[in-house]
Amino acid sequence: MQVTKFETLEKKLIPLNNTLVLLDRDVAQLYVIEPKKLRQQLKRNLEKFPKDYAYQVSDAELEIMVSQNVTPSKQQLGGTNPWVFTEKGLYMVATILKSENAIQATFTIIETFAQIKELSRNINNIMKTTDEEVQKELAQKSNKILEEIIDIEEEILHDDEDGEIVETQTKFEFNLGFAKVSRSVKRIKK
Repeated sequence: MQVTKFETLEKKLIPLNNTLVLLDRDVAQLYVIEPKKLRQQLKRNLEKFPKDYAYQVSDAELEIMVSQNVTPSKQQLGGTNPWVFTEKGLYMVATILKSENAIQATFTIIETFAQIKELSRNINNIMKTTDEEVQKELAQKSNKILEEIIDIEEEILHDDEDGEIVETQTKFEFNLGFAKVSRSVKRIKK
């Protein structure tokens, strides 16, 4: 199963009303459906989407989004205010879309958020324990999760004309109550 890379979602998340949301066009892209069809299904199933799941952006909110270059002008959005979806709304979209692409997208979204939550639990548990073996084990698990959700562009990983091999390493360290995450990319001569 293809896991959506964290950067893919992260670049599209918009802080709005103290919550991170995705625009309807980005949700449609994740679910491989036309934005217009997503909005049609949403309007047919509004009872499944309370305001903390999805809502249509107000004119004032849209003005703020345009001024912060979060979204193009209203005219470029088809003349209507976009809908935005919270994490809960992303899950609920799966109940109204029935295509194979939508099912696969749902798996991808759920897997990605589950990995992020597992990473969060690991970090919290590292901070709570003083047992160095437990910290080391949780750090190793966190490294594996990070390698799956942090994307290195494919062209960086290919051999180049000089015959160099690219090696990547994600490292999660815990030291004196501080957690540090780093990702290194090394080029090694063959």
